[in-house]
Amino acid sequence: MRKLVPLKSIYAFVAVAETGSMTEAAEVLNVSHSAVSQAIKSLESQLNVTLFRRVGRRVELNQDGRRYYRKVAPALMQIVEASESIARSPLSNRLTLNMVNSLALHWWIPRVTEFQAYAPHVDVRISNIAHIFDFEQEGVDVALLHGKADEWPDYYCEKLGDDELIMVCSPQLLENLNAVDAVSRIDDGKINSVSTMIEDESGVIAARLLKAYPAIFVSNPRRQADWQVWCDEKGMAVPRQQKNLTFAASVHAVQAAIRRLGVLISHKQFVRDDIKHGMLVQVGQPVLNPHQAFYFVSSPDKLKHESVMTLRNWLKTQFSEL
Repeated sequence: MRKLVPLKSIYAFVAVAETGSMTEAAEVLNVSHSAVSQAIKSLESQLNVTLFRRVGRRVELNQDGRRYYRKVAPALMQIVEASESIARSPLSNRLTLNMVNSLALHWWIPRVTEFQAYAPHVDVRISNIAHIFDFEQEGVDVALLHGKADEWPDYYCEKLGDDELIMVCSPQLLENLNAVDAVSRIDDGKINSVSTMIEDESGVIAARLLKAYPAIFVSNPRRQADWQVWCDEKGMAVPRQQKNLTFAASVHAVQAAIRRLGVLISHKQFVRDDIKHGMLVQVGQPVLNPHQAFYFVSSPDKLKHESVMTLRNWLKTQFSEL
């Protein structure tokens, strides 16, 4: 049997080649400088060839080193990827669930305790990749997608629910608007309570809110059409944008609405719990968003994993409760 090169020597070689420094390679590998130096010497001795040359305080590959690196670096990457894949095998109950930040903050976090009670054996880790990506490459098992299923042709996509756009604002803005006769019971001219959803079939309250307060916008490409879709359905003109009230992310816009900075058109799932806890009020009925919906997404082979199916079934129950 041929004498095999120790894998630790290959790790050290690749680390030094990519950092150009034995000291930095040692930090990457979390070992001592002498351990890296010994590994390189051992490798060069076994191969009977010098792989590096010193340039000032740095080291770089020589011709033999470059030729060796081109062959072993991809092989080492395959070993790393295979190891990570096995670590996420069916025997593991740890899942990586991807969703946009707004869903993670306003939808997932309020439900963590409930999911833990439903599936105490499943350990879910959250990632927040917003663009289209390769699940295997990014180490993602499942995604809660807010988008279009046709963007993921190679994956299993199951619709969980429609995306609904709603107008929301702080309850204090309604109180200040003095529309008490339209939104709540009057007692000596003061509002005793404000419902979590204000009926506004004629759009009068919405129009008065927009006349009295600025509109909050989100510039994210996936959110840019929110106001247009909602206003088209309600037969209203899109309000003009004002400085300091356009945000790149929905999570910032929601916080601005909670802080009474203006009126926001948001996605109902993003603000369900803020409405539930009285931080925001929904004005009028929701408008169906034709551009996006919510989907459970995974690679087809993941569906045979018990933990994935457990998470899928729980997500379905959550969206069926709308």
